[in-house]
Amino acid sequence: MAHQEGVSAGADDSGRVSMMNDPKVRGLVFQGLLIIAVGAMVWSGISNAVDNLARAGISSGFGFFGERAGFDIGQAFIPYTNDSTYLRAFFVGLLNTMVVAIIGIFLATIIGFVVGLARLSKNYLVQKFATIYVEVLRNIPLLLQLLFWYKAVLSILPSPRAAGLEAGAEVAFNINNRGLYIPRLVPEDGSSLIFYAFAIAVIAWFLIGRWAKKRQMATGQQFPVFLTGLAMVIGLPLVAFLVTGMPVSMEYASLQGFNMVGGWVIQPEFMALLLGLSLYTAAFIAEIVRAGILAVSRGQTEAAFALGLRPNLTSRLVIVPQAMRVIIPPLTSQFLNLTKNSSLAVAIGYPDLVSIFGGTVLNQTGQAVEVISITMLVYLTLSLLTSAFMNWFNSRVALVER
Repeated sequence: MAHQEGVSAGADDSGRVSMMNDPKVRGLVFQGLLIIAVGAMVWSGISNAVDNLARAGISSGFGFFGERAGFDIGQAFIPYTNDSTYLRAFFVGLLNTMVVAIIGIFLATIIGFVVGLARLSKNYLVQKFATIYVEVLRNIPLLLQLLFWYKAVLSILPSPRAAGLEAGAEVAFNINNRGLYIPRLVPEDGSSLIFYAFAIAVIAWFLIGRWAKKRQMATGQQFPVFLTGLAMVIGLPLVAFLVTGMPVSMEYASLQGFNMVGGWVIQPEFMALLLGLSLYTAAFIAEIVRAGILAVSRGQTEAAFALGLRPNLTSRLVIVPQAMRVIIPPLTSQFLNLTKNSSLAVAIGYPDLVSIFGGTVLNQTGQAVEVISITMLVYLTLSLLTSAFMNWFNSRVALVER
């Protein structure tokens, strides 16, 4: 018996693997070494930065956020004066960046889908026009396009006095080298009911959409969700506007001296940035849409026609839903690119986050580490939020395979 136990123990010793040859142990060792190396590099970088800042006499920390900014900003969507703090200036720049990015994504998506469908049109002129649009705009650097819209198109518009406007006369729409002037809505007492009616209509549109989907899955019958929702979004606020005695007035712009006063002005810098970003990104989105539609098997179209579906229903119910699973991932990249490319606004003087916070605030405070780190963190956060939303949307429209 003792002999058998000795033999068994010897067999176990001979079959034991050395620690360095064990894949699990070796993986843990290399991961530990990597963590130590990265930690040492980060610690070394922080120590060097702290020593260099102390040697240059530059204070560190985020106390500068509460100090007076002392500079003006050409466009702000929230109240701001030169007596505001640097923190207020940061939010002005952040909001300016987000506004141009959101509107740019909306416009680029619409233009891109239209041009992408036009590229597949059987109409010769429409197809060639879409091809020229894509090939020209996507092959010219975005910075040159921004300078073109700002310097060669908007800056050469006539001044308000040279545009032939009469002094003191109100105008509903005018574009000159000071910007685009349109009427401004002035809310009065009771106007909040119009906003509530709009919110209720949007929520009702969403709920009707969910109900219509369940109804179609159960009965196969379709419900006009889009037309119904559109009617509610327009009709309910209109009814609230009339019932409450029309508590919203219009303020028009007028020429006073050498400048326009009143109304709502969209500055040339904003228009140039929006045009450049939207048209440039739309050229790439058009190619993504075209590739996604061509990726759908032609047999799907033939099967839909065989069932008696019209071409528009075939595109809306068969082709586009299947193409979306191919379109959405690269479409997300284009949305991220548009947001990041908005930082080129500094070239034409639009007060975005980089121009205000990474430019003026950095030059006045000298706290490069804090300012640059926060600016990078903001763009990283915006990109992650955009990716998260598109991933959620992709999961909603993905085809369920059984």
